Amino acid sequence: MNYIQQAYKSEISAWKYLLPIICFFGFVLLNTIAVSILDIDIEEMMRKKIARKGANRFFFESLIVFAFFLAGLFVWVKFVHKQTITSLTTSRNKIDWKRVFFAFTLWGFVTIAMTLYAYYAVPEDFVWNFNFDKFIILALISVLLLPMQTSFEEYFFRGYMMQGLGVLVKNRWFPLILTSVIFGLMHMANPEVDKLGPIIMVYYIGTGLFLGIITLMDEGLELALGFHAANNLITALLVTADWTAFQTDSILRDVSEPSAGVDILIPVLVVFPIILFIFSKKYGWKNWTEKLTGKIEKPETIIEEGNLI
Repeated sequence: MNYIQQAYKSEISAWKYLLPIICFFGFVLLNTIAVSILDIDIEEMMRKKIARKGANRFFFESLIVFAFFLAGLFVWVKFVHKQTITSLTTSRNKIDWKRVFFAFTLWGFVTIAMTLYAYYAVPEDFVWNFNFDKFIILALISVLLLPMQTSFEEYFFRGYMMQGLGVLVKNRWFPLILTSVIFGLMHMANPEVDKLGPIIMVYYIGTGLFLGIITLMDEGLELALGFHAANNLITALLVTADWTAFQTDSILRDVSEPSAGVDILIPVLVVFPIILFIFSKKYGWKNWTEKLTGKIEKPETIIEEGNLI
């Protein structure tokens, strides 16, 4: 039974899937409308809050909400859908933590390497920002809460929505594309978009597509969970800037003038394909067309508990 088919192990009905999705996107939409109506300068608001509370407290308050989102999603899946968290995570009999840690280690290494290359190639773009006391607190917050933030996004987009859409439309390509686009658009409110322009959306949507591909090809969320956690955790600890969504007491601060060009496309067009190649060789991925675009059928062994309408 493939990953999307795991949804058939739950009690399936349209309202059960729609309610959490409507609530989450409704929450996001209300915040967006409020910012627009009140003409709030997000960057200036962040700067004032950080000045008043400190970067670590602001970072903590920004992340803690995702712990509640993740817990709420798990409770909904377990008690409303009556689906196990394991089947929401993977098509395997149990969660493969080795996959999580391999993806985390691989992307963590790549992220550190790219940051060090940038630091030594253009040292004038960075200043040393290390403060031991503040960094230790940042590290604790990051290790405890950042995996919850990234895990919520993976479980919600590549897990809950991917499975729900898959059993609704009976194919793989539509949930892959739609969740990738929505995932990217969710980052439109980030300060980076104002500073770098619309081209950064290629990176965000491309990242969503990459995460969706590895989820479908590997028949589980483990690689996406590890990759996403490494991306946000290492970035938060290594380097920050005054115009990014994560403004932390990191080791380095990027003081360069924000600009975007073809370099924004390098991760999507070059680095991600290399990572896909490594994963495919390590885990023996085959039948790419079928796994990314094939039909979803209800397994004969599953007794129908409800119908999507």
